[in-house]
Amino acid sequence: MQEKVILIRYGEIYLKGKNRGMFERVLQNNILQALREISCKFERISGRYLIYDYKQKDETKIINTVKKIPGLYSLSPAICVSTNELNIKQSVIELMQDKIGTFKVFTNRADKSFKYNSMDYSRLAGEYILDSNANLSVDLHNPDTALNIDIRENGKTYIFTETVMCCGGMPVSSGGNGLLLLSGGIDSPVAGFMMAKRGVKLSALHFESFPYTSRQAKEKTLSLAKIISEYNGGMTVYSCNIAKIQDAIHEHCDPDYMITLVRRFMLRIAERLAKEKNLACLISGESLAQVASQTMESITTISSAISGELPFFRPLIGFDKSETIEISRKIGTYDISIKPFDDCCTVFLPKSPVTRPKKERVLREENRIDVNALVDEAYKNIEVINL
Repeated sequence: MQEKVILIRYGEIYLKGKNRGMFERVLQNNILQALREISCKFERISGRYLIYDYKQKDETKIINTVKKIPGLYSLSPAICVSTNELNIKQSVIELMQDKIGTFKVFTNRADKSFKYNSMDYSRLAGEYILDSNANLSVDLHNPDTALNIDIRENGKTYIFTETVMCCGGMPVSSGGNGLLLLSGGIDSPVAGFMMAKRGVKLSALHFESFPYTSRQAKEKTLSLAKIISEYNGGMTVYSCNIAKIQDAIHEHCDPDYMITLVRRFMLRIAERLAKEKNLACLISGESLAQVASQTMESITTISSAISGELPFFRPLIGFDKSETIEISRKIGTYDISIKPFDDCCTVFLPKSPVTRPKKERVLREENRIDVNALVDEAYKNIEVINL
């Protein structure tokens, strides 16, 4: 008797030693949480996870959900049969009966009690296929179809022709938690995705400048957050309006320092929020020398606004823009990121922003405004959005 299943493989967890079981449990919990609204069953077999007893109409939804879970390497929709020669032969012939072109058979014999070794059974299965389908021929180097026969220790054999690549990386929550500074641009969603892949459970902080920016700008960022949350097992987004901060800087400070001063305020608010919510790090999408505020001098001066007690991760620091865009397209954020809604960083944008700010000069500019009062007012009005 055949059964449709989805076979799931994990990756980096194999490298873990005695604490591998902890990572496996976290990953299993993440899978179950992601599939909680889909009727199906889940179990762990040796070196694999298995999803079965689901409605066929849900298969695509399951695949699209599972492939976004960090920690998983690949998955395959498969036919499952009890391990014996007749069952496997019939299923192989059936699965390949409508194929045309070239093929190759890969056999993995984890069950050493099966009488054929992997290479011998691949040759035998190839003979079955050639005898039953005249439209196929063998190509061992670049086949149109790769037939996989996975003979497991549990008395089951899994047969499939499709392999879907997943995120890779480590399970979310296995690497702690962090606060992502999320804008509506291309970079910060990619930075969030990169950190989720390393096991970091994300919350996000978005800065808005309504009424100087539109409501659509905020909705754009929330749309990006929803995509990232699919890789993150859900996410809390904090939205902070900094229009009054920008008003004060515009009125009292040198306009060329607007970007530097605003970003220092952002980090103060971010650090305070992270500490209050027990988030262990800050994360941004900065890339060295990409814009005026991302020179080495600017990054140093802006970062000096906070205590430095929390690590500040910039996973894109060495990326060029084309590399970031490639990932944004892959994860589905690019088309949203390029929508033409201005974000808070465009408010009172100076014609000639300072690119190598001196900390002493920045502190003089900040002395013209009440920094603590402005931070307090913005902080107390933060909006919480749970995705």
